[in-house]
Amino acid sequence: MNKWGSLKLGLLAVGIAVGIAPVSGMAAPKASTTGRSWQLDFRFHDPQRISIVLPGDQAPTTFWYLLYEVTNNTGRDVEYYPSFELVTNTLQTVTGGDNISPSVYEAIAAQHRKEYPFFATPFKVTGTLLQGEINHRVSAAVFRDFDRSAHEFTVFTAGLSGEMKRIPNPTRAQNKDNPAYYVLRRSLAVTYGLPGDSTTRKSAKPVRKRRDWVMR
Repeated sequence: MNKWGSLKLGLLAVGIAVGIAPVSGMAAPKASTTGRSWQLDFRFHDPQRISIVLPGDQAPTTFWYLLYEVTNNTGRDVEYYPSFELVTNTLQTVTGGDNISPSVYEAIAAQHRKEYPFFATPFKVTGTLLQGEINHRVSAAVFRDFDRSAHEFTVFTAGLSGEMKRIPNPTRAQNKDNPAYYVLRRSLAVTYGLPGDSTTRKSAKPVRKRRDWVMR
């Protein structure tokens, strides 16, 4: 198993802004070098594969999962509602936890039971996160398998910090699907390369290339 990628939030270099391209001379918002709000301690393993036969299926389905541990050392209780997205260099976006069978989480828990006996599903780790190491939580962000032609992907994790920025919508037309303002959250972006090609995907291991804080 890969070692934890340990990140004391707020100690990384300045992130870049993604998600909304700057237009009309608008400066892209950047994540602060040190958090301007509460920040959680987040440790994670690099993404791993797991293939299981889902209920009712005959052939196995492949998933990717990012095993993580989150701890609240902010000095106060906070509301923890994380979100995870995997974006490939081919512009495919896969939302963590989207349409994932409970049997996938059961298989992950069984695989890591010795190291992490208190593993819980994402649903059970969200909500008020109490202070201290004793209240840390372990879970996994699970993604369905993605474009086999992709050779790079980035995992974006939001909900680790209270830092947000509200920026005006650069377009003129505004409706319920095109709001007057966008709210960006300080998010952790970790980019991985996948060596080889589509024929070797089943055995390729992600190689961590960089990590940044972004406003997204």
